[in-house]
Amino acid sequence: MPSCIISGCLNSVKGLFLRYLPFYALLLPLLLAASPHARSAGQITVEEDSLADKFSPYRLPASFYTVEPSEYWAEPVDSWWLSASNWVIHQERLHGSKVQGIGNWADRTLSGSEHGLPNNESYLRLGFAAESEYSDPAQFKPEVRFRLDLPTTKKKLRLVIESDSDELVPLGERERDRQLTEPERTDTDTTGALRYLTDVGDAINLSMDVGGRLRLPPEMFWRLEADKRWLAPDKWRIGVKQRVYYYHTSGWGSRSWFGADRPAWNGWHFFTSSELEWVHSDRKFEAAQLFSLRKRTSSRSVISPRIGILGESQPLWQTTSYFADVTWRYRVYEDWLFAELIPALEFPREESFKDQASVIFRIEMYFAGTIDRD
Repeated sequence: MPSCIISGCLNSVKGLFLRYLPFYALLLPLLLAASPHARSAGQITVEEDSLADKFSPYRLPASFYTVEPSEYWAEPVDSWWLSASNWVIHQERLHGSKVQGIGNWADRTLSGSEHGLPNNESYLRLGFAAESEYSDPAQFKPEVRFRLDLPTTKKKLRLVIESDSDELVPLGERERDRQLTEPERTDTDTTGALRYLTDVGDAINLSMDVGGRLRLPPEMFWRLEADKRWLAPDKWRIGVKQRVYYYHTSGWGSRSWFGADRPAWNGWHFFTSSELEWVHSDRKFEAAQLFSLRKRTSSRSVISPRIGILGESQPLWQTTSYFADVTWRYRVYEDWLFAELIPALEFPREESFKDQASVIFRIEMYFAGTIDRD
């Protein structure tokens, strides 16, 4: 009996030690810094002492934590949400490395090198979105997007396979993409292209794609894109982009884009962009003008209000739609599980500019990749 009691106590002590080991690691520098013997022996310098105090858990900003102080040491409550979230986390850890590994393996195979480049941009994005409109209840719709980006190490070539080709998507739809669910988006088919990258001078980036839409029968396309970015006075950042493309069935087209941004006030960042696109199949220009603000309200949350104006040149130059939306994006877990809430208001010409309100709620998971997730 005594041996059983001793064994049980040892197991309990071992469990407590392993459970609170991370906190011991955080507190150890503080305890050493507070020790009079350590100070007198000269084992801790003033710089080390101030550094330990600076990174104390109690000096971190309140936005760092996602729970109340009274909940720091609380035991987790078993619930259906906890079980579901644990399953989602397990799936990302299980399949995320596989998605990235496919790109790295193909990169090494195509280039003949033993090492893949670190800037592989392959990703798989899965989500569920629910849209609610006037007198229309919300229904969750699945969303799937992917990119297989295979850079080669010996030449400036990439093999790019992606689920969406935005040249075939109307300009107004591209600008309102996050307001839409999968059934409302234009189906463009998966495309594959060989991309050649080069520079013109010191500042202009140039890329050329030759590929096709992966369908039966396949459709070949070609596109050329040049972009340049630079800094301007008064903290402005300027960017221009020009794209010319040709599709075998729909003909050629071109897009001109101009954008600028700068810090605004109180943590807000201001963005503006103008875009003009020639749609050869319809013999018309489409135009868009956007203004937006963006602010990171915490380490997990970003809010971005926008207003936009859409127009076209046929039969005459006219406004086709006004819209406004606010995107609240929340990082639910680590850097791959996100939630979005987007209330939007649109005034389309085809509805005599009558207001069309909607609210989008979206959950997204990113499996690997280096896509900009903000």
